[in-house]
Amino acid sequence: MSDITDVADGRTTGADAAVRLPPSISIEGLRAAYGRIEVLHGVDLVVPAGSVFALLGPNGAGKSTLLKVMSARLRPTAGQVRIGDEPVGRASPDRLARDGLCAVPEGRGIFPNLTVRENLRIWTYCGGISAVEVEERTFATFPRLKERRRQMAGTLSGGEQQMLAISRAIVTRPRVLLLDELSMGLAPLVVQELYELVGQLSSEGMTIVLVEQFVTTALAVANRAAIMIHGRIDREGAPDEMAEAALGAYLA
Repeated sequence: MSDITDVADGRTTGADAAVRLPPSISIEGLRAAYGRIEVLHGVDLVVPAGSVFALLGPNGAGKSTLLKVMSARLRPTAGQVRIGDEPVGRASPDRLARDGLCAVPEGRGIFPNLTVRENLRIWTYCGGISAVEVEERTFATFPRLKERRRQMAGTLSGGEQQMLAISRAIVTRPRVLLLDELSMGLAPLVVQELYELVGQLSSEGMTIVLVEQFVTTALAVANRAAIMIHGRIDREGAPDEMAEAALGAYLA
């Protein structure tokens, strides 16, 4: 997965090789299933490098399944996902993580029976960063987590758990960030705070794909958006073109 940590969509040499551009993501003819039930039916999609791409659609449309395939947590039955020039299918989830892909899954993916501090210590898996640095970066962004650093993660509020989950992106500075239902079950003020952070991470050059049911929230931060219906991409376009179409998809 050298493209994730070097340059994407083109190879450079010499001094230019030190400029690490975020990779684009291309998805071609992607099919995926749970057992005999196919959920993705030939998805084609391109996420431009350095963009925030909002994936919208009603429950059961296949959005979360698509993110699982993109992060190698679910193997496709056909088609492929490429990050930069490298097919995801050849890598394991931990390899992708080490090479610059961070996924914050629906349900947050924290360790509830560990303390906040112990959860943060796990983020050092990427190498080259100490536990002290992890805590400094996280607590500078989320002071509330510092106050609760000795508390079991499972006893945190929903917003605090999501802060802990997204701290992985703050700490590891991934090239690609996948966010699944960031706002689920959270108060509007917490959602606003988290999406301001998403905007900040995007300004630092990450390629971000987010699955979100709240259309206005997602489109406010996105550069590009697509609507999924019944395991297929129904339409794609600029955020200001997609709001009305997304509402129609949800009502349908």
